[in-house]
Amino acid sequence: MPNIRLIVRADDLGYSEAVNYGIEKSIKDGIVHSVGLMPNMPAAAHGLRLLEGTGVCIGQHTNLCLGKPCADPSLIPGLLDENGNLKSSRRYREAWQKREEIAPLEEFIIEIEAQYQRFLELTGHAPGYFEGHAVMGKNLFLGLEAVAKRHGLKYNAMAFEGTSTFHGTPIFICPMESMEPDYDPATTLKKGLLSAPEGMPAVFVGHPGYLDDFILNNSTLTVNRTKEVAMFCDPGIRQWLEDQGVELIAYSDIA
Repeated sequence: MPNIRLIVRADDLGYSEAVNYGIEKSIKDGIVHSVGLMPNMPAAAHGLRLLEGTGVCIGQHTNLCLGKPCADPSLIPGLLDENGNLKSSRRYREAWQKREEIAPLEEFIIEIEAQYQRFLELTGHAPGYFEGHAVMGKNLFLGLEAVAKRHGLKYNAMAFEGTSTFHGTPIFICPMESMEPDYDPATTLKKGLLSAPEGMPAVFVGHPGYLDDFILNNSTLTVNRTKEVAMFCDPGIRQWLEDQGVELIAYSDIA
């Protein structure tokens, strides 16, 4: 294996309090150095309080498919369901398969901008990186790019595996297998690093967390979150990375 610089990223800070506690442990006792905040979620402030003093790189994990919006609902009707919640990931998947758009580009820009402003309110600083949560769509991607360009944010172009870019720098996204029922995060991490190209920072995207009623009722990714907490905090994994010459870094170290 060539020398690899590795970003271990934890998505979904703010999803629920139990998820926050799992992320906290993965940072304080584990190998996570970058974490993505969901600005619109009620537990976002709780998650940030848990991470005070850690120095972790906090990015914006823009969430367009869960909970209430940050923008004025009257300005983004296409993004909302009949209950005023952001449309579900299932709705996005259905639209993607049909090559349809959930909403006009301008509505995406309005909500993404509102979530950026909420991020600033919560943290007091710009995000260390800027990307999106879980779903795909042409207008979603264009909206993220537009808001990132408007504010000079460091955008991590969305990709679930393979080569992507971060603020113009090529990066390698390790394959994500956390939705598999027999998921072994250690095996997935090692396999991803063994296939990483030389000279390109690698990113392993995880979703560590513990479970509570909210996450069990709103996410299909449940037990495997707890497996990632255990893997990220396993001294054996840290030792394996050291033995392979892997350098643990954050987004703030590459751009």
